[in-house]
Amino acid sequence: MKTDIILSGVGGQGILSIAAVIGEAALKEGLYMKQAEVHGMSQRGGDVQSNLRLSDQPIASDLIPCGQADLIISLEPMESLRYLPFLKKEGWLVTNSQPFINIPNYPEIEKVQEELNKLPHKVILDVEAIAKTLRLYGLPIWLC
Repeated sequence: MKTDIILSGVGGQGILSIAAVIGEAALKEGLYMKQAEVHGMSQRGGDVQSNLRLSDQPIASDLIPCGQADLIISLEPMESLRYLPFLKKEGWLVTNSQPFINIPNYPEIEKVQEELNKLPHKVILDVEAIAKTLRLYGLPIWLC
């Protein structure tokens, strides 16, 4: 068993925290885990990305090669497009539908959604609406 996951988003969305939680859960299950991250401009709302590799066998590298990711989990739709070259042909994308518009030349969201809709294996969620619903029912904030 081997699963390569790319997590992507922008600073402040919790990408590194998500990677840490998934990694810790994998270790508790007795899996091998390697993680690499890019968060240079994260405090200014810039790109944040993490490679997370999980396996029942030792892992040599913490970086996922192009075309080898089984899953991309993205909290920002344009950022999910940035990492599509890393996704396997049969890989899945799970992304937020709502943009975090933090740059003046952010592309039209309709064009971003058009590109996302071309993918054969995708789950597109309105994460903000889900979080608001969870809060409405008084669930703990960490679930939101």
